[in-house]
Amino acid sequence: MKEVKGHIDDLIVDYLTGSLPESAMSELKEWIKASPENKKYFLQQSEIWFSTMNRKLASRYDKDKAFEIFKERLERDRGRGRFFKWYYIAGIVVIFMISVFSYWLGEVNLKKNFEQMVVEAPLGSRTKLYLPDGTLVWLNAGTKMVYSQGFGVDNREVILEGEGYFEVVKNKEIPFLIKTKELDLRVLGTKFNFRDYPEDKEVVVSLLEGKVELDNLLNIGNKNILKPNERALLNKQTGKMEIESVTASNASEWTDGYLFFNEELLPDIVRELERSYNVKIQLADTTLNSFRFYGNFTRREQTIEEVMEVLSSTGKIKYKKEGREITIY
Repeated sequence: MKEVKGHIDDLIVDYLTGSLPESAMSELKEWIKASPENKKYFLQQSEIWFSTMNRKLASRYDKDKAFEIFKERLERDRGRGRFFKWYYIAGIVVIFMISVFSYWLGEVNLKKNFEQMVVEAPLGSRTKLYLPDGTLVWLNAGTKMVYSQGFGVDNREVILEGEGYFEVVKNKEIPFLIKTKELDLRVLGTKFNFRDYPEDKEVVVSLLEGKVELDNLLNIGNKNILKPNERALLNKQTGKMEIESVTASNASEWTDGYLFFNEELLPDIVRELERSYNVKIQLADTTLNSFRFYGNFTRREQTIEEVMEVLSSTGKIKYKKEGREITIY
């Protein structure tokens, strides 16, 4: 009996820390459904974990300290200690990403503090995660995504600020929705890149596979269907949306650490470099705003200095760097 309980404890901890393999998901799910006592036990362990993490995240995220507190709480509440695993994705800041136990059990109001999950990718990094329905998401630097605890149960809606690449799992009954201030995107199952940083002048959607419907909130009634290898550009000032043919896969190259500039304006390149390398770049003269550049860089292999050297080698610009601040002139 102890061995069975120990095995279940391991499954629960792996689940709560995001490291439970798919092959073991059904085993844990069936165990939880087997009796009210099992369900209660699972929720108790979840509560301990969430309260531990919530307390630590309220001040400063310290994974090791939070995990130690979690073990201490379990030893105190259950009278014995066990060896537990810790798993996390480097570079991700989570104001709390609850796992999918609410999806299994329908406990959408387990804790008021966890009604909205907020995931952020800090400047200088990118983040990969899976939503409760299995949808793969990459978040680019400086991006925030919000979704509800009921995601996958009664909705598949996310609010995005920044840039994300999505491989959406098909579910005809619950369409996948992305919401921003300017644009709503609706899909059933597809691969696409969605970009809408607050400082950008345009919302850009690039479709790799499938089909998406775009609802232009700046021009009510203006809806468009996007097909593979098409890109939609929504002007935030005029509300005008244009659709053009592109090689859509270029839009998602950042997920592999690449920066791809195809005749991009210098101010747009500057914003991308600031987010990607966590630096501050200033343009000394407004005449620089009209300069365009081509380039393909590998963020994990090339430093910001190397990127600036390539740009300056065109003869169009010069630059100087002091600490994390760069001036282009």
